[in-house]
Amino acid sequence: MATEFDDLKALSVDEVITHSYVRDIPLPSGGTLALITLDNDRDHNRPNTLGPATLVELGDVLDAQKARAAKGEIKGLAVTGKPYILAAGADLSKVGEIPSKAVGKQMAQLGHAVLGKLGGFGVPTFVFINGLALGGGLEIGLNANYRTVDSSVAAVGLPEVFLGLIPGWGGAWLLPNLIGIENALNVMISNPLKNNTMLKGKDVLELGIADAMFGPANFLEDSIKWADGVIGGKTKVKRPNEPGKIERAVKWDVAIGIAQKTLERRIGTIAKSPYAALALLKAAKNTDKKTGFAAEDEALADLIAGDQFHASIYAFDLVQKRAKRPAGAPDKAIAKKVTKVGVIGAGLMASQFALLFVRRLKVPVVITDLDQERVDKGVEYIHNEIHKLLDKGRISSDESNRLKALVTGTTNKADFAECDWVIEAVFEELGVKQDVFADVEQYLSDEAVLATNTSSLSVEQIGAKLTHPERLVGFHFFNPVAVMPLIEVVKTPHTDDATLSTAMVTAASLYKNAVITTDTPGFVVNRILAKVLGEAMHAVDTGTPFEVVDGSVKPFGLPMTPFELLELVGLKVGAHVLDTHHAAFPDRFFESENLHKLADLGHIFERDAKGHIKGYDPRAVAIVAGGTTPMTGEELRTRIEDGLADEVHRMLESKVVAAAEDIDLCLILGAGYPFQMGGLTPYLDRVGASERVFKDTFHHPVIRGTD
Repeated sequence: MATEFDDLKALSVDEVITHSYVRDIPLPSGGTLALITLDNDRDHNRPNTLGPATLVELGDVLDAQKARAAKGEIKGLAVTGKPYILAAGADLSKVGEIPSKAVGKQMAQLGHAVLGKLGGFGVPTFVFINGLALGGGLEIGLNANYRTVDSSVAAVGLPEVFLGLIPGWGGAWLLPNLIGIENALNVMISNPLKNNTMLKGKDVLELGIADAMFGPANFLEDSIKWADGVIGGKTKVKRPNEPGKIERAVKWDVAIGIAQKTLERRIGTIAKSPYAALALLKAAKNTDKKTGFAAEDEALADLIAGDQFHASIYAFDLVQKRAKRPAGAPDKAIAKKVTKVGVIGAGLMASQFALLFVRRLKVPVVITDLDQERVDKGVEYIHNEIHKLLDKGRISSDESNRLKALVTGTTNKADFAECDWVIEAVFEELGVKQDVFADVEQYLSDEAVLATNTSSLSVEQIGAKLTHPERLVGFHFFNPVAVMPLIEVVKTPHTDDATLSTAMVTAASLYKNAVITTDTPGFVVNRILAKVLGEAMHAVDTGTPFEVVDGSVKPFGLPMTPFELLELVGLKVGAHVLDTHHAAFPDRFFESENLHKLADLGHIFERDAKGHIKGYDPRAVAIVAGGTTPMTGEELRTRIEDGLADEVHRMLESKVVAAAEDIDLCLILGAGYPFQMGGLTPYLDRVGASERVFKDTFHHPVIRGTD
């Protein structure tokens, strides 16, 4: 291709090139379809990616096929992928190496130059979405004239906003002009911010991204037949979601305005990529393709060169790599097999545990509680949740019946005799937990593992009455249990390797990411949150207004303010967490009598009928009134930053976790720390808190992350 992209050659060193293999396919009605198959010659564990060399090769192949089309040698052109995969988008490791905005702009322009060829080819162009299609992979399809999708495809989307970028190879202009602004907002912004929600095959069809859907057995053959019908004019393509004049005149700007307010309420204004995407979507209403693509070039170059993208790559690597190879995990081969699960408790949390275990492990699960009425209520809840999964089409009728049959309840602990794994979800009181474990242990085999979901109590003390404390492990979930991807696996001084290995393997079987921590108050997530919440409450206790506290933590980029978080976890729970940490570390953690009073009130905010915050309840303001030493927002922010740097440094010195990366991983997966901040420790390095507190940094070199 042209030499204007020569600056990208350095990024092609060691690139795993996804080749463009061409073959001619005879069409049923006569003539030829040129079919390009994207394939990096690796198995499905290494998806096709789109680096500079890959794009240049694809561009050259498209040019050659366009010349054939001009000569009448082919009637159409189609692109598909190797088995199970179209393309996973740009190679992020290469994008992360881009040295400047100018080179970033070249990368954007190269993508547009190559994929844009599909839009004006002279003959109809098709993309057969046969598997994974993310980011640039989906944009290959959007640039073509027509698309089909395999009904079994499970991961299609534009995740760029999740990674601190925007869809920069046509998606931001093409998508809203294909499926309408509201649908495009969901795909480009809402889904990435909902734990990177993916589209399935049927979603791709219903949205109008694909024009036809076929089953996996004969997907390619059926797609070719369908394409032949389109080429010959027998098959007419209708796109009901394509925006019309009314949507452009009325709905477009309204939808953008609603999305803007929703973003500001949900994530604040620190993250740049969602707002850059929003601006591009807004402009797509009345610009042509050339103008839209040029705007994408500029936006993508700005974000690639900005610090938030680099922090996002750090966070992405933690989740994709470190989380899959947990530090300190014993050999999986010594894990005990879990064939039956016991859950002590039948309340909401315990029932959520039981539902998760039966769904993922598909083994018998027995729950128990103090009386039969509570047990029956717990079993009924689990059965109802299974029925909801059936109604939503997420499980079959046979599976629904099988899962329900696996769940039983009892008031007789002797029914736990065959359990290999027993987890408790009772009151967060040490004596209660000690007694329930000592009681149930007498019925269990010596090989059974005991797990506690405590959030702040000492796991070792919980096992003080056990005959075999070596089989006890902390297994701390986060709410909501089915959604939050983190489990803190807590190792006591007595926990043996077989028990620890069983916990790690079980967490993976539950589709959770596990981080091993030592047995210390709050473990990782709650210890960090207790520091932030304690400082926030201390500030209002001593006279700093709620609003000033809110403003002080905005640069952290957190999904909610400390007081919103307190209401979310429950004010009584929050007060208990602060009390626990103050008792353990009285010189560094605050308790708050006012928080107990707020818990009695039941809330801090006034909310509207939809639950949106209207403001602080005057009664809550009155409870904390009377402090005489208020702080400015800057003073408080520095105090929180330095306090966190000190606490994290202490945690690493005492080996609560193996490395700073594990603290960031816990906060990203368990507390919703945003990707574009890179977690907590990179932030503390960037703002100078690490240097102020212990004359060093957590990372060398410092990870970029806020502009």
